[in-house]
Amino acid sequence: MIDKLEFVLALAREGHFGRAAEACGVTQPTLSAGLKQLEDELGVRLVDRGSRFQGFTAEGERVLDWARRIVGDNRAMRQEIESLKKGLSGRIRIAAIPTALPMLAALTTPFRQRHPDVTFNIISRASVSILTQLENLDVDVGITYLDNEPLGRVKSVPLYREEFQLFTSLDSPVGRKDKVTWKEAGKLPLCLMSPDMQNRRIIDGVLRSVGSDAQPTLESDSLTALVAHVRTGQWSAVMPRKFADMFDLPSNVRAIPLVDPEVFHTIGLIVPERDPLPPLTAALFSEARQLAPTLTSGARRG
Repeated sequence: MIDKLEFVLALAREGHFGRAAEACGVTQPTLSAGLKQLEDELGVRLVDRGSRFQGFTAEGERVLDWARRIVGDNRAMRQEIESLKKGLSGRIRIAAIPTALPMLAALTTPFRQRHPDVTFNIISRASVSILTQLENLDVDVGITYLDNEPLGRVKSVPLYREEFQLFTSLDSPVGRKDKVTWKEAGKLPLCLMSPDMQNRRIIDGVLRSVGSDAQPTLESDSLTALVAHVRTGQWSAVMPRKFADMFDLPSNVRAIPLVDPEVFHTIGLIVPERDPLPPLTAALFSEARQLAPTLTSGARRG
């Protein structure tokens, strides 16, 4: 039964029979046969079939919900038994919004010092994708905004406040100011995150609120790419303050606080709303709770 429910999860994730089979390490006929056996056992049709996958039936959607619970509990049980035999070990899969990547080492490093047999896999994803991957059991932990868009059924730990600065050349019209207004920033040639990123939606919302309809001259889902363009002195960018500390900016580029309004958003760690959590996930959740005051105070001092 578990392997057939894994097929359901893979099909929900991939939206394609062939890719779902490949993700499960089986042939497409094996996956199709497994899904058909599950339908026969339950006495309902789960999948709308044509020449390609067309989605789940209403009954299939309910089975998908149960598959997430059952497979999640099965994995958690196996992980707990392993931890009882060998101590905490295994791999934690983390999906983080790009703006949160610089702070992850502050969480993973002390955790691994306590649990040396734990390894990490970190991927950068948009906030919407993080929620989907958590729900489909593709990742164990998410790092994302907590206070801007709905999160759904998750547990969360606030980690720090994200604040914005304008990265710009000394030769720009505002390059020698101590503070820059959002309205002034909107008049500059900007490079910004791509529209699918929540960071970009926040920035667009603030610019609209001050009557600015900025049209960026460059968009990317990589903050590293934005910084590279800012370094040329020909572009400006609105980015988190933490990136001023992370990158060695050339002498002709400044990171200037943005005001009118001052904008802050909370970044935090999220895990599925499940009890009990898998041991690795529960341990990292606990670590985040302990570290949160340090991360917050460090951000304020900076």
